[in-house]
Amino acid sequence: MASKELCEVVSGNSRFANKFYNFIAEEEKGKNVFFSPISAHTVLAMAYQGAAGKTAESFASTLHVSDQDSASTGYSDVMKSLNSVEDVMLHIANKIYVMDGFPLKEKFHKRAKDHFLSEAESVNFAQSAESAKKINGWVEDKTNSKIKDLIKPSVLDQLTRLVLVNAIYFKGNWAHPFRKEATIKEKFYISETESVDCDMMHITKHFNYRDDEKLDAQVLEMKYSNKDVSMIFILPHKRTGIEELEKKLVDVDLSNITDGMRSMEVEVSLPKFKIETEMDLKSVLTKMGLGVIFEPGKADFSEVSESDEPLYVSKVIQKAFIEVNEEGAEAAAATAMVMVACCAMPMPRQKITFNVDHSFVILLKTRSDDVHHVLFYGRIASPNV
Repeated sequence: MASKELCEVVSGNSRFANKFYNFIAEEEKGKNVFFSPISAHTVLAMAYQGAAGKTAESFASTLHVSDQDSASTGYSDVMKSLNSVEDVMLHIANKIYVMDGFPLKEKFHKRAKDHFLSEAESVNFAQSAESAKKINGWVEDKTNSKIKDLIKPSVLDQLTRLVLVNAIYFKGNWAHPFRKEATIKEKFYISETESVDCDMMHITKHFNYRDDEKLDAQVLEMKYSNKDVSMIFILPHKRTGIEELEKKLVDVDLSNITDGMRSMEVEVSLPKFKIETEMDLKSVLTKMGLGVIFEPGKADFSEVSESDEPLYVSKVIQKAFIEVNEEGAEAAAATAMVMVACCAMPMPRQKITFNVDHSFVILLKTRSDDVHHVLFYGRIASPNV
């Protein structure tokens, strides 16, 4: 049975993911979008533990959690459950890098370690190239070399006090793999009339499926070898319907996206794709109500350190990667935060066709303790393979 705190964090992550995606989708119209909501949510929840006053209130509102205790207790359960998923490779890890001699408050340090499983490592940020190399090496190791050069040396200097990092990695095989010999070149429409060639995979099997009138889209769930892990594909009925779909998804509880689906025979045509993204999250987080953390003199991180130096956030960066092919999928993301000192559907009888030949939305989720974690979320506007 899932704890109240775990349910709150999972629900908060789902609502955070929706709003985050909405702002990113608006900024990146017509482009591929891919990110890990849980990676960003985790690193922000860890920073929240050191916030006070109006800054703490802004964190609670943006993360959709009631207080710091609920967030830390909930994430303790998240870290345990996600790192114990069987039959696929799924790892989530946190790390704090702290300036040599910068004293962390015991409560902040203990919560980071006990609840977020985050060790603190001292580095000299004034040696920016060496510090960046150390941080990037840890991220690369945790993401199976899929995320490289997360932190540039130029974002670190003698005023940097903390870098909070989250990394998540997933690799899984489909429960029903595609046959490679069935993959052929086909058109993928990037507008009503313009198309690009892609490697289109084909399979006909029983999958969980729903034709959603409210979303004006088809929804398909493809499971991995561990049936609790799946990828959801949301395909608008109209070739140019992606923007309308994205507006409707804002009000959808992503953790319940598979409710009401039925197992039925579906003829699936799905492009192979490989996407890499890099985002500076400052503008999106500011739009979501968390702008105060970036403002020197206004940000209140007084619960982080014994030092009198006021802190603020200078950067929140995420890199993400996904590859989907005949065998399955591989996905990774890493998010870093840099703190500096101030200075129900009827069963159709016919076989269903699910032809992914235009822009679509993907979710990668896992179920544990009867709750659904949204690990990755994105829009594929062009397969890019």
